[in-house]
Amino acid sequence: MPTKQRRYPIKNKDIKQILEEAQHTLGLNLEELFDVRASVEVVESDVALIYIFSGKPVIYKINDRILPTLLFSEFITTAPKIVVDMGAVPYVCKGATVMAPGIVRVEGEFAAGSLVLVTDVKYGKALAVGESLMDANTVRQTKKGPAVKVLHYVGDKVWDYIKLISE
Repeated sequence: MPTKQRRYPIKNKDIKQILEEAQHTLGLNLEELFDVRASVEVVESDVALIYIFSGKPVIYKINDRILPTLLFSEFITTAPKIVVDMGAVPYVCKGATVMAPGIVRVEGEFAAGSLVLVTDVKYGKALAVGESLMDANTVRQTKKGPAVKVLHYVGDKVWDYIKLISE
């Protein structure tokens, strides 16, 4: 549990900077998705800086890097996906790197270093956001080794904290 927390609305100049960073990282224009003038808050904690757009925790910043939360439905629906078999699910949900043998299919195109969504094959649920270690075609052809470095996953500190502040 975080030892400190502060929640407050952020200033317009700070909103603009965060929106530019998020657009560069995620490839999504958050201004088009949310009425940013209405309500953008930040929750500062020792876990991460969590940005709340219109009451919804959408992105967070940790170690000077902006990442989408697993509750950001627009990212989840548009991001390229790595679909893993059910045997990989418990490992991904503990933050393990996604290994090529556990990948059932790749949806969409991406370059090495791109953010991808990791989902399970049975239910299609979002399990993690990760950074691809190779491009989409290479992932499709590779049969061994690491494919995706997991950055945020169901059950990690950020996930638990977001659930706590959303209640």
